[in-house]
Amino acid sequence: MSSVESIDIQEINAKIQQESVFVDQLRGEMGKVIIGQKHMIDSMLIGLLSSGHILLEGLPGLAKTLAIKSLASCIQARFNRLQFTPDLLPADLLGTMIYNQREEAFTVKKGPIFAHFILADEINRAPAKVQSALLEAMQERQVTIGDTTFPLEEPFLVMATQNPIEQEGTYPLPEAQVDRFMLKVIISYPDKDEEKQIIDQNLSSSAPIPQQVVDPQDIIKAREAVRQVYMDEKICGYITDIVFASRYPGEYGLKGLEPMISFGASPRASINMALASKAYAFIQRRGYVVPEDVRSVCYDVLRHRIGLSYEAEAENMQSSHIIHDILNAVEVP
Repeated sequence: MSSVESIDIQEINAKIQQESVFVDQLRGEMGKVIIGQKHMIDSMLIGLLSSGHILLEGLPGLAKTLAIKSLASCIQARFNRLQFTPDLLPADLLGTMIYNQREEAFTVKKGPIFAHFILADEINRAPAKVQSALLEAMQERQVTIGDTTFPLEEPFLVMATQNPIEQEGTYPLPEAQVDRFMLKVIISYPDKDEEKQIIDQNLSSSAPIPQQVVDPQDIIKAREAVRQVYMDEKICGYITDIVFASRYPGEYGLKGLEPMISFGASPRASINMALASKAYAFIQRRGYVVPEDVRSVCYDVLRHRIGLSYEAEAENMQSSHIIHDILNAVEVP
């Protein structure tokens, strides 16, 4: 590396350290309310800072709603929670046209999707029409009501949850919609010490309230800084190899995985892994991406983008096992 490049990286690093000061404050405020679940908090920050949406999978009672509500409070952003049910209609989500008799004209009544943070609770309980309505908002950052299209205000983050156990009355998410989620995060139980802290906190007479740390404009500014995080070509090649290994495992010495994978990760996986790696470096207050950043976000970016064959399901193999084998096989730069 030349001295000129080295100076540039040092400048970027110094700038990112300055721009990311709020990250520790944000973590601290959320940590007052959310005991443990550091991975979930970091994943939410990664999604927020890289304009991505998050699919959370976990049992009820693991603070999924509380987490995004606390994040909205820390940013002073508008938050709406949507409980998805089989009888939900697209208009319940987006809004509708209402006839005004006095003016003898139709006026638009905007729905709850018009907020900065949306919690789509149990998204797999909604029928296909509602899921497709949400898809436009997620991908295009806009909503169409009648013949008028309304842009959604940034930052816009959808955090959807689904229960991995209860499958009665649910509609599997289409692959095209699942692929729109930048990250799929698996939420696990807290450990014993964290569980005791949760009990103490909930029995206390005064529950902690997260304070505002930044505002929405600061997040938009931070997103621009995330894009400036330096990523070497070798890291870019590493990401490409990981994604290609999910499509053509035999070329990477993983012949045994070929019958287990019905389809590999899409190009959107490569884009999202690069963006998520930059955002992860940013929340570590670093101005450049290292291979460990890629490995840290890899499972969340890929686990919902690798299709498992019937043979894999028969052997009870999960996508996380395939990702583990891929990371062990692909050479680290």
